[in-house]
Amino acid sequence: MFEALKTMDTVSLRFSQDGLLILNITLAFIMFGVALGIKFEHFARLVKNPSSVIVGFLSQFLLLPAVTFLFAVLLRNVITPTVAMGMILVASCPGGNISNFMTSLSKGNAALSVSLTAVATLSAIFMTPLNFALWGGLFFDVYQKTTPDLLQPLTIDPLEMFKTVFILLGIPLVLGMLCAYYLPRITKAIIKPLKIFSILVFFAMVIILFRSNYDFFLRFIKYIFIIVLIHNGIAFLTGFLFSTLTKRSRYDRRAITIETGIQNSGLGLVLLFNPNIFPPDMMIGGMAIVTAWWGVWHILSGLSLASLWSKKPLNEHS
Repeated sequence: MFEALKTMDTVSLRFSQDGLLILNITLAFIMFGVALGIKFEHFARLVKNPSSVIVGFLSQFLLLPAVTFLFAVLLRNVITPTVAMGMILVASCPGGNISNFMTSLSKGNAALSVSLTAVATLSAIFMTPLNFALWGGLFFDVYQKTTPDLLQPLTIDPLEMFKTVFILLGIPLVLGMLCAYYLPRITKAIIKPLKIFSILVFFAMVIILFRSNYDFFLRFIKYIFIIVLIHNGIAFLTGFLFSTLTKRSRYDRRAITIETGIQNSGLGLVLLFNPNIFPPDMMIGGMAIVTAWWGVWHILSGLSLASLWSKKPLNEHS
């Protein structure tokens, strides 16, 4: 398996700069659509009733990257450094844009889910570059000490990543919230169509990425499928166990579990294909396929979990 993944790292993905531009615009539209559903009161919830929001935030931005790092270290003799870094990159991203829908479907605390999305999206401007640099750096330190055949150094400019995340998350978030506040009628009319359209376009872009690199994905998906399956399961389990240990209600627990297990892998793809962060000559095949497959798999797993929970309705006191 290691030799197969090692070969994967040397493959250059075919993805044009025009495609990257469309992906950037699509992600910005997705985040704008997410922000339309965020109100200033969702941030106020942190002040009035902070406990569950804090638990969800810690689960997503502290525990998940840390657990992912440990998982990658355990697999260091099986997976390549770039596969591990792909896992760490996904774990460093904020929650995915459909987590609110999944929480609502699961009969969990949708208001908490939206509040967590708001806080996580804003925090990701700082936390995503920080977590990737911190845990990625620690992984390479461990890997170099214990595994002699390091393929390549993988260093990124945290400032450049911060700038990209700020542009793609921060600006659409602010614009979307301002639109929702000052133009409520327009917001009500466009919020659902915009979300549906942006998600469909994003799926189209992922499909184009898979199609342009069909042979590449066909050769390695069987290995990445297993890794992403386990990693995503660990993400859900981290949110569930941490919210259980901190004595959150089952109603809140569902929201925190889904927010931890659904990651904005679209942001990860945009970062990966940004030549200012990851130069074109850098071997990132493993990172790309892990991040891309996460974008597909977490939707399937999240919807399955939400559908299972939907059969057991809860109320806010459960």
